[in-house]
Amino acid sequence: MSDDFDLVAELREDQGKGASRRLRHQGKVPAIIYGAGRPPRALQFDQNKVLIQLENESFYSSVLNIKVGDKSQAAILKDLQRHPSRPVVMHMDFQRIVDDVEIRMNIPLHFIGEETAPGVKQAGGKMARLMNDVEILCLPKHLPEYLEVDVSKMELDDMLHLSDIPLPAGVEIPELAQGEEHDHAVVAIHIIKAAPVEDDVVEAGEADEAAPAPAADDETDDD
Repeated sequence: MSDDFDLVAELREDQGKGASRRLRHQGKVPAIIYGAGRPPRALQFDQNKVLIQLENESFYSSVLNIKVGDKSQAAILKDLQRHPSRPVVMHMDFQRIVDDVEIRMNIPLHFIGEETAPGVKQAGGKMARLMNDVEILCLPKHLPEYLEVDVSKMELDDMLHLSDIPLPAGVEIPELAQGEEHDHAVVAIHIIKAAPVEDDVVEAGEADEAAPAPAADDETDDD
């Protein structure tokens, strides 16, 4: 299971776009926490502290301890909205978790062994990552920080699929339960060929040389 993170929150009463805008101007992040059979609660976090936590990749796939006063609630991050051009978190959604209820989360994929893969080292191929994360289903105690994909034995034109990812005990990929057509490709090694340059436009000089000269008009001498 991934490491826990602590986030100190405050309850907020004001809601709506105007209230959220005021919070962000005050250096706060508006948020909401829901789930576990309890009503949603509106929260706020310190913007700078949140930004520091977000620098750790594990934050996105870990159990988080949301602390409000002397109470603590285990939760996972379900959604994060960032400002399109500034380092500002606009809003966060958290889902409460309980020990005996399975959760769905997107977990990052870590690719290892690219340097030694025969398809790369000997055949000169390039590794194409077709997925960077995958949705898993598990109890909170089995939640992994990431999943490893070993590509060290891949030859040229080899491809690994979701079913090739080793899973820890208690973890499954729900996509695979929907049939073979959902066993999507995760990574492949191919030769990357440059697209051929097509000469669609004939140079002006060549066009002049290739084109036949216009026929001269016949002149009649009336004299």
